[in-house]
Amino acid sequence: MTIGSVIQVLESFAPPALQENYDNAGLLTGQATQACTGILCCLDATEAVLEEAIEKRCNLVVAHHPIIFSGLKKINGNNYVERAVIKAIKNDIALYAIHTNLDNVIEGVNAQIAAKLGLVNLKVLAPKEGLLEKLFFFVPAEAADKVLDALFDAGGGTIGNYKECSFSVLGKGTFFPGAKANPYSGVVGSRHEGEELKIELLYPAWLRNKMVAVLKQNHPYEEVAYELIPVKNPHQEIGSGITGELPEAMEAIDFLQKLKTAFGLSVVKHTALMGKKIKKISVCGGAGSFLIKNAINSGSDIYITSDIKYHEFFDAGGQIIIADIGHYESEQFTIELLCNILQEKFPNFAVLKTTVNTNPVQYF
Repeated sequence: MTIGSVIQVLESFAPPALQENYDNAGLLTGQATQACTGILCCLDATEAVLEEAIEKRCNLVVAHHPIIFSGLKKINGNNYVERAVIKAIKNDIALYAIHTNLDNVIEGVNAQIAAKLGLVNLKVLAPKEGLLEKLFFFVPAEAADKVLDALFDAGGGTIGNYKECSFSVLGKGTFFPGAKANPYSGVVGSRHEGEELKIELLYPAWLRNKMVAVLKQNHPYEEVAYELIPVKNPHQEIGSGITGELPEAMEAIDFLQKLKTAFGLSVVKHTALMGKKIKKISVCGGAGSFLIKNAINSGSDIYITSDIKYHEFFDAGGQIIIADIGHYESEQFTIELLCNILQEKFPNFAVLKTTVNTNPVQYF
């Protein structure tokens, strides 16, 4: 098994196209063609984690945070980033980061937080636009099922919980085969008129090239007539944060205790309690101040995230409780998620969780 085959599994779960433009997810050191001897999953690929990988003979470290985030102008070992990169290269260890693309899928980082709290009815808090496109194509009726089946298998036609979604209308098409043509129907040198289906279906924008290739491979025409149209609808399963509900409403103080227990917290920084029970909850792993307004507009009773600055707590405005549980604490179960994804695909391979706590923040 190669490192590339591991990456393929991770990227089918959280496509690289979904990372934010400031991010640096992907293969940071090593080569995809390398044979994989073992996988170590972590939040941060620090020196201590790399020592553990060496000890456990894992030559692939899968981290949530990219150890190389901004550009490296020198690699002299003067800081923890440079030292980690040097150690990885010297010991032939591949570093792979799966960061904001894993944040942005509904079954990713935020779903882990929601699961630990027992939330149901999960929805993306801030769905992203510009991630959907529509394919229109024309095909003779007798070939339609074959083409559609191939496009569905390639990832097209999925809308929320529904798969194999499409729409078709019957009409008449004309074409005039030129001298060098090899037409599926009709004859060279004569205009042909025949019944065709016009079919349309949605697909994720990052699958565009794959969809066109599959269409051409399975379509009977020598020249396939098709159109690709951008769609402005938000992608309901891709975006920042998640909202969910508790099965039963809880008193705010009891919910905060539940939060402390579920995440092993020694402290929760929060705004004033509002004297009402907690039912609807918004969450965002990592730094989530940018979603405070979204959480309020969603009607949530509490917003759980981290890295909230002093003045940002005022943004609660008596409309919501903001709870800051710490960056590491909010994302700690991402390690478990990464292991589960890979162990399901490679059940007989060494997929390990780091035993190193990389949280740089201590509490007294």
